[in-house]
Amino acid sequence: MDMQGRETQGMSRERLGRIDRFINEAYIANGKLPCALTQVWRRGELVLNSVLGQADRERQVPLAEDSIFRIYSMTKPITSVAIMMLLEECKIALDDPVSKYIPAWENLGVFTGGFMESFQTRAPARPMQVVDLLRHTSGLTYGFQQNTNVDAAYRRLKLGDIATDGTLDDMIEKLATLPLEFSPGEAWNYSVSTDVLGYLVGKISGMPFETFLKERIFDPLGMVDTAFHVPEDKVSRFCACYAIGALGSKVISPRGPMLQDDPLASTYLKPPSFVSGGGGLVSTAADYMCFARMLLQGGELDGARLLSPKTLALMTANHLPGGVDLPRMSRSMFSEATYEGVGFGLGFATTLTPATTLIPGSAGDFFWGGAASTFFWVDPEEDLIGLFLTQLLPSSAYPVRRQLRTMVYSAITEPGAGAR
Repeated sequence: MDMQGRETQGMSRERLGRIDRFINEAYIANGKLPCALTQVWRRGELVLNSVLGQADRERQVPLAEDSIFRIYSMTKPITSVAIMMLLEECKIALDDPVSKYIPAWENLGVFTGGFMESFQTRAPARPMQVVDLLRHTSGLTYGFQQNTNVDAAYRRLKLGDIATDGTLDDMIEKLATLPLEFSPGEAWNYSVSTDVLGYLVGKISGMPFETFLKERIFDPLGMVDTAFHVPEDKVSRFCACYAIGALGSKVISPRGPMLQDDPLASTYLKPPSFVSGGGGLVSTAADYMCFARMLLQGGELDGARLLSPKTLALMTANHLPGGVDLPRMSRSMFSEATYEGVGFGLGFATTLTPATTLIPGSAGDFFWGGAASTFFWVDPEEDLIGLFLTQLLPSSAYPVRRQLRTMVYSAITEPGAGAR
């Protein structure tokens, strides 16, 4: 990139430089984050590429541009793209009842009381549909929500736990024995819904879910380091993962972030039993930027078309019933999105009204993040992508996502093509 001049692709070089300095001073130098890889893509060019901190503090391994990260829930947009590819082939429809593909779920009830061995239920107002899985209105949940007796049953059965010895088939079978939190379409609750989508991809395509992702998404996009485990020849590039305290706690340890997953003794070093479309992938900045660029460009990258622009427009529209934002529908104790002024599409959160979010952005930008504080967003109006990778649990520890968006948008000096 030509470093002469004061601007690049309609962005101030000096203000882009502030981002690197801010993250270093606010998070890396004081040890709050172990590392930070920040990239900004605008108008076909990587205008910021900041690599800070250590991939492995214990072994003093510096972060590198090709370091491999656990992306956790940033797996969800990839799985959602996979199911929409099958939709384009008319192998599935958004209003299909899920029981069409999982007959054992035909009579799922809605929780009214009781405990795991004696749940009391009522019939749902309508059957769960495929669209409910994509937008998290299915009535399913996550065990870590710690909100209801149904959540407790998920924890006991380790449903959605990427370290479980069970399989996708096992999860589907166990979910058939549990009630829904609410009638499908009545509320929004972050859940194992996207793991169920991974199961459907495998069942409908006739190939293992992980094979579909590799052959239909990763290989065409050149995502050479994205997978459900880290092979032996790439372990030296695998980051350590840290936590600010005991998992599930927001209390910061006085010793600073504690090692949560040693890259040389991680469960990620072998193929998992449970292939999680909701949170199981590892990836690199280069790989995920390829995926994000495909989204920005309407479903195509370098001649490889995964989706039609119209399908992607459908995915990034707000699909919450009545067009409301998340606070009007959410029962979730946790998600990877801020709420006010934000809706939810088919695999992504989407900004409805930037003024309501109180964060700079554009109506129609879409985004998601992962449990280890990773984050990305795509803004078609500004022809822009932001990508932030680190390895610190939980993602709610620090407001770095809000701060990054603020600083990126403050660096814009010319509006994008969609805004002119």
